Amino acid sequence: MPRSRPILLTVLLGALTSFALFGCASRAAEPTTSDAERLAARQAQLAAVLPMPAAEHIETIDREWLDAQRERTVPVRLVLPRGAEGPVPLVLVSHGIGGSRMGYSYLGRHLAAHGYAALHVQHVGSDNRLWRGNPFDLLSRLNGAATEAEAIARAQDLRFALDRALADATIAARVDPARIAAVGHSYGGNTVLLATGARVPGKPVLVDERLKAVVAISAPPFHGLGDPGPILAPVRVPALHITAEDDDIRIPGYYSGVQERVALFRATGSEHKRLVVFRDGSHSMFTDRLGTGGGEHNVAVKLATRELVVDFLDGLWRERADAVDGWHQRHAALLSPLQAQGEPTHVVQRTIGR
Repeated sequence: MPRSRPILLTVLLGALTSFALFGCASRAAEPTTSDAERLAARQAQLAAVLPMPAAEHIETIDREWLDAQRERTVPVRLVLPRGAEGPVPLVLVSHGIGGSRMGYSYLGRHLAAHGYAALHVQHVGSDNRLWRGNPFDLLSRLNGAATEAEAIARAQDLRFALDRALADATIAARVDPARIAAVGHSYGGNTVLLATGARVPGKPVLVDERLKAVVAISAPPFHGLGDPGPILAPVRVPALHITAEDDDIRIPGYYSGVQERVALFRATGSEHKRLVVFRDGSHSMFTDRLGTGGGEHNVAVKLATRELVVDFLDGLWRERADAVDGWHQRHAALLSPLQAQGEPTHVVQRTIGR
């Protein structure tokens, strides 16, 4: 593999470009606005258009954990259902480049409202601190976040966060260690695939056997590594891939779109796997950001995505085997015929969209 393309996640540079454009614009317009104020404003905007669980139904725990061995801080936000009877399934959430533990709240809060704990993990080498500092150095910071070392560190962050969560008496008693899944968007999609079995030849094996299911949203291809089949064949846990027709990463040399996302789905070795392709859309509509991919469509896809993740996991762990089929019937108008391209010939099952 050429040295100019470090493993995996030069892949993210396309997402970086779109996030950088939006991120820089918002910060230039609001130079004195704090991160907390921006977060509060975004949460208010989300709540205005998306039904969100009432505060009395969920509980939020923030932790700043230090991995002394790697000398790396791993901030997390855990969102739990309040008053749940017995331990609940746990879902690790891995953000895209430039994100944080505060992101994907539309998903994490919905999971908690439906009896799941959502552990949002922040990856400090590729988090929202990239947007700070001299804007003329932004490209350099983004390139630094897309290195082989950071790709590996992100998967290690998930393992460390899970270790700490299960060792924390206040958390461990409330989650079921036999029912743990990982969800990731964009860079996070690659991260969770690595953590659930994807293997790059000659690189560390990063699989965490405690993870029993994976949801990869808008995962980029493994640039410079050729056929994704050998990389993703070792992924054997139940897998859900989510994308959209216009889920495009645009940067010279690193372009990827829906066909590359479908190719990753087809390459995934899981016997139990599903594909969803939404019509239209954008790469960033799966984040908390509103408006991208069309105002009403953005909201509709967020609603459908968070329902889909719950239905997929319920089908695995709550004896709701037909939950995803019911989801498809409710949201058929949002879906693209392109997802028929994702039907694997070697798996005897129905793919969503048939």
